[in-house]
Amino acid sequence: MYYKFSGFTQKLAGAWASEAYSPQVRGLKPVVSTEAPPIIFATPTKLTSDSTVYDYAGKNKVPELQKFFQKADGVPVYLKRGLPDQMLYRTTMALTVGGTIYCLIALYMASQPKNK
Repeated sequence: MYYKFSGFTQKLAGAWASEAYSPQVRGLKPVVSTEAPPIIFATPTKLTSDSTVYDYAGKNKVPELQKFFQKADGVPVYLKRGLPDQMLYRTTMALTVGGTIYCLIALYMASQPKNK
């Protein structure tokens, strides 16, 4: 048996196969709107006849940074910017080693039976 949604009773109702497979025959309307949606985050646009150009992002630093980071000086990429990178790296390594030692001590203490 085939079913279709009845707009009158707002329930499923029995139907013939042709009605169940092609409900457009019974008055469904397209959902697509003919109007364009409003633009929410519009950026200013200029005509091509205007000679000035908007500069929102500033200077492109990517080529300079690529040269800086690809320089073959024997320093790893994660330490190229000097002291701040060294401090972050050393802090991360210290926390990693400290956490590993803490976990091993906790496992050792958990594996020992309590003495009464």
